[in-house]
Amino acid sequence: MTKVKICGLMETEHVEAAVEAGVDAVGFVFAPSRRRVAIAQAKELARSVPEHVLKIGVFVNATVEELVFAYREVPLDIVQYHGEESAEFIQRVGLPSIKVVAVRGADDVMDVREAKTDFVLVDAPGIEFKGGSGKVFDWSLLKGELPKERMIVAGGLHAGNVRDAIRQVRPFMVDVSSGVEKDGRKDASLIREFIRVVKEEES
Repeated sequence: MTKVKICGLMETEHVEAAVEAGVDAVGFVFAPSRRRVAIAQAKELARSVPEHVLKIGVFVNATVEELVFAYREVPLDIVQYHGEESAEFIQRVGLPSIKVVAVRGADDVMDVREAKTDFVLVDAPGIEFKGGSGKVFDWSLLKGELPKERMIVAGGLHAGNVRDAIRQVRPFMVDVSSGVEKDGRKDASLIREFIRVVKEEES
């Protein structure tokens, strides 16, 4: 069954709505973004997250010290690397990991295939910030021999198109942020609807 991650959470009410709706993972953004949270804020939000829901921290070119501190302090379950972090750097950090690959065309798919992290997240290229553009990329690029069992699909997903993404790609997880927002803020009803659509598609 395809799992669901709600990313860019900033308020307790939205964390609780996601958990109650059956979310599998929540994402806290520590990189430059309008959804950025401080470590202390994420730690408070994490109190509303049960053990069976993964807590994922999103970082861009952070130092080893910053990553380890956030991982322990929040605490997090997985570190999501959204910058130019090398495979050697990620291995040296040694924490459970997701590497983000921005897919512009067929050439980028090789990076998806070669990722050595625990999971690989495929997303549309960022605009103002790394990722989080809310744009959809060509899912047909992900057909073929790719690590679907550890693939997370992001980029412009919402309740109206996530079924198509699941049917075309069959990923391990789908990741949504702007697609569950109204006027730039997370919306509990949109969070519930997105999760419902994914779970019904798989039932």
